[in-house]
Amino acid sequence: MSEITTAEANARRNTATILDVREEAETAEGMIPGAVHIPLGQLASRLGELDAGRPVITVCASGNRSAHAAVDLLVAGFRADTMAGGMIAWETEGRPTHKP
Repeated sequence: MSEITTAEANARRNTATILDVREEAETAEGMIPGAVHIPLGQLASRLGELDAGRPVITVCASGNRSAHAAVDLLVAGFRADTMAGGMIAWETEGRPTHKP
């Protein structure tokens, strides 16, 4: 698992699955366009919703929960990285979001 920058995550959006592991109330404020939403507490039971052949970039509010999610994904056989700074950094840098 690597911690990647928001710029790297943005550049890889077409080749990786962006996985937002925040809670529903948090994602209601905005998500990265095209991201998949699975709250961290549901990840283990919903792994089948992810393409195991595609790299995953995990995202949360600041980077803490997404780091845990990336480790869980690695253990499950996925290629996974986490985005440093989370959605706080993404939005601070003016990157695009959408409301689900």
